[in-house]
Amino acid sequence: MSDSRAIGIFDSGLGGLTVAKEIIKVLPKEDIIYFGDTGRVPYGTKGADTIKRYALEDEKFLLSKDVKLIVAACGTVSSVAFEESKNLPVPFIEVISHSVKSAVKATFNKKIGILATSATIKSGAHKKQILSFLPDAEVYEVSGTLLVPLVEEGYTSKDNPLVKNAVENYVSVFKENNVDTVILGCTHFPILTEAFKEALGENVTLINMGVSASNAVKDTLARLNLLNKQGGNHKFFVSDKGTTFKNTASVLLGEEIDDSSVETVDITAL
Repeated sequence: MSDSRAIGIFDSGLGGLTVAKEIIKVLPKEDIIYFGDTGRVPYGTKGADTIKRYALEDEKFLLSKDVKLIVAACGTVSSVAFEESKNLPVPFIEVISHSVKSAVKATFNKKIGILATSATIKSGAHKKQILSFLPDAEVYEVSGTLLVPLVEEGYTSKDNPLVKNAVENYVSVFKENNVDTVILGCTHFPILTEAFKEALGENVTLINMGVSASNAVKDTLARLNLLNKQGGNHKFFVSDKGTTFKNTASVLLGEEIDDSSVETVDITAL
């Protein structure tokens, strides 16, 4: 049995393209419809009610495209608006629980770091789930909100002074407390992996939410007999294309994005 409907992915901006990238790697024959709410980014600094409303609007848009599964490729939505998303008429995958399971499996000394947006940290979602698996774990939470605009503006090199200083500042608490596993709790952060490795050292395991989520998507589609056997087309929608979209999106996705595959939509008019 095969299902040719697309996988729907959404994020507050373009960071979720790092999740799309990992899904494409493990499911190259799946069609992808991606929506980035670039006109209202970032979600991480907004209140819970606003984040929930935005998430429902994003999901409504993807459902209008007849997707077979929705991925919230956004740590903020996954932590704040998860309960509301449980009622969707299609399977829903968030990025927090799967990354937590990966971190719990990876840690040796039970000292785990969370680097995420302020809204995600405030929700306590990662810490609560980690402690449910490892009650004696030490969890260190850091809000790395400044890293989001750096990535969005194309500052991604580990040698860039802005990136280097910001990363070293944010991970200092992890180093001071001998953390051996760090969850990159925002989809923008994997782009800065080399900077994190340099700042933390090779002995610290970095958890990429996109990798964890992509495996969950594959398992879910296989279990429900929804895999596509002959697709592979990718369509991108944004709420504001902006002037740097193509360059930033191509960096995050890891491949060139054709302008013809990108469409701007008014998400609030649906």
